[in-house]
Amino acid sequence: MSSKFKPIQRSEVEHWDAHVDVLVVGFGAAGACSAIAAHDSGAKVMIVEAASDAGGSTALSSAELYLGGGTRVQKAVGYEDTADAMYDYLMMSNAPQASAEKTRRYCDESVEHFDWLVEQGVPFKDSEYPGRAMMALTDDCLLFTGSEKAWPFKDHIPAAPRGHNLYVEGDNGGPLFMKIMAEAVAKRGIEQRFETRVLKLIVSTEDGVTRVCGAVIRQDMQEKFVEARQGVMLCCGGFVMNEDMVKQYAPELLKASVPIGNPNDTGSGIQMGMSVGGAVINMHEGFVSLPYYPPATLTYGILVNAQGQRFINEDAYHGRVGAACLRQVGGPVYFVMNVEDYEGYETQSYLGSPIGGTGETVDELAAELNLPEGQLQNCIETFNRFAKEGQDPLFHKDAAWLKPLEPPLVALDCTPGNGTFYPYFTLGGLDTTVDGQVLTAGGEVIPGLYAAGRTACGVPRRGDGYASGSSVGDASFSGRVAGLHIAKS
Repeated sequence: MSSKFKPIQRSEVEHWDAHVDVLVVGFGAAGACSAIAAHDSGAKVMIVEAASDAGGSTALSSAELYLGGGTRVQKAVGYEDTADAMYDYLMMSNAPQASAEKTRRYCDESVEHFDWLVEQGVPFKDSEYPGRAMMALTDDCLLFTGSEKAWPFKDHIPAAPRGHNLYVEGDNGGPLFMKIMAEAVAKRGIEQRFETRVLKLIVSTEDGVTRVCGAVIRQDMQEKFVEARQGVMLCCGGFVMNEDMVKQYAPELLKASVPIGNPNDTGSGIQMGMSVGGAVINMHEGFVSLPYYPPATLTYGILVNAQGQRFINEDAYHGRVGAACLRQVGGPVYFVMNVEDYEGYETQSYLGSPIGGTGETVDELAAELNLPEGQLQNCIETFNRFAKEGQDPLFHKDAAWLKPLEPPLVALDCTPGNGTFYPYFTLGGLDTTVDGQVLTAGGEVIPGLYAAGRTACGVPRRGDGYASGSSVGDASFSGRVAGLHIAKS
C-alpha cells in the first residue's frame, strides 16, 4: 500500500468544504447504482469521479448483465430458470473461493434487481440471440455467456442463459447503460463532481473505534475536505492498470496481452480501504479471455499444447478456455481445425492469432508445428475415433460440437505473447459484508466505509469460472445493495 493514501484525523481538518451523508467515489455502474439507492433512501449524496464524465469501465464494456432466476426476458423466451439453479452454477463455477452469502443474495434478488434496472430506464428486448457468441451483435437480449452448457457444469445443473444484453444493436451496451444511469443520477439532483480525485480518507476515533467520516478531494487544483456523516462508498474499479499491484498480487495475469479497464483502474480505492485497516482477498485471481468465437465454427477444433495434447473441452466459455491456455507450461498453444471451419475467422474473430501451420496431412501439420513425433497424430486419431460416435470421453465436449478433423488442417498459434488477443482484468479487492461494509483481517466492520464493484471482492471470484455479465451485474447489484445499507446506517 502506498503511503500517499495514509488517512488523516478529523481533528486535523480545520474546516469542511462540503457536508453530505454519503460520499460515493467513482461513477461507473457500482457508483451510479449506489448513489441512486442511497438518495432514494433519504440520504444526501455526492458522487465524485476522476474522469471528465460518468462511465468508468462499464462504459467501455458491452454491459451484459448476468441475471437469472426467472427474469421477464427468460420467461418470455421460454426458460424456467430458478434462483437455486443460478446459485448452484455460480457456486460450482467459482469454487472454492465462492462466497455462499453473497452468491445466495445475488441469485435470490436477481429478478428484483432486473426489475429495478428496468425502472431506471435500462431497456431489454424479450428475445434470445441465436447461436454461440460472446455478446449479442444484434439488439437481441438473452444468451449463454458462461459454461452452463459445457462439462462439467451441464452434468450437475440445469442450464439456462443468463446473459442479458441491452436493447441496442452491436457492442454498444456500455455507453447506453451509463448514459441511462447518469441521467437517473442527474434527474435526482445528486451532486456530481468530475475531474475530482479522492486523495485520502478522513477518520475519527472515539472509544477506541475508528470511523471513516469523510475524504480529502482534489478539485480544480485545490484540496477540499468533504464530511460524509454516514460514510464513504468506494466504487473505484479494480487494479488492472496498476502494473506494480498486478506484479505483486496477480503476476500470472501479465502473461496475457491487454489489460481491460479504464485508466483510473489503478487500485486507488483498494489502497484507501487498506489504509484504514481494510482486508483484501482473492487478489491473485483475474479474468482472462481467449475470444475465439465468433465464428462459432472454431469450436469444432481442438486446442493442443506443446506436447500435442488436448487440455480442455473447446465448447467451454472463452474465459475458461483462456485461463486454461495461460496455465500451459513450456511452449506453444495451437488451435487445430478443419480448413472449412476456419472460414470466417479473419472477418469475424477478435482473436488475432497468426496461422502457426497448415498441412495436407496430419504428419505435415505436426512437422510444421514442430510437435513431438507421433503426439499430434495420436491425439487426432483418438479424437476422431470417438467424435464419429458423438463422444468425447477425455473432455466431454458436447456432441453438437464434435466433428472429426480431416485434412487439410490449419492451426492458429494461440501461444500467449505471440500476438493473440488475451484481454484480462482483476477480480480481487476489499473484503466486505453482503451489505458492502469493508472488513478488517479479523472480520470486523470498519464503520463508515463501504465498497462495491471491482473495488470489492464480490460474486465473481475465478477467471476460469467467470461468465460474461458477472462484473456489470455484480457491480450494479452490489452498488445498489450497499447504497441502501449506508443510507440507513
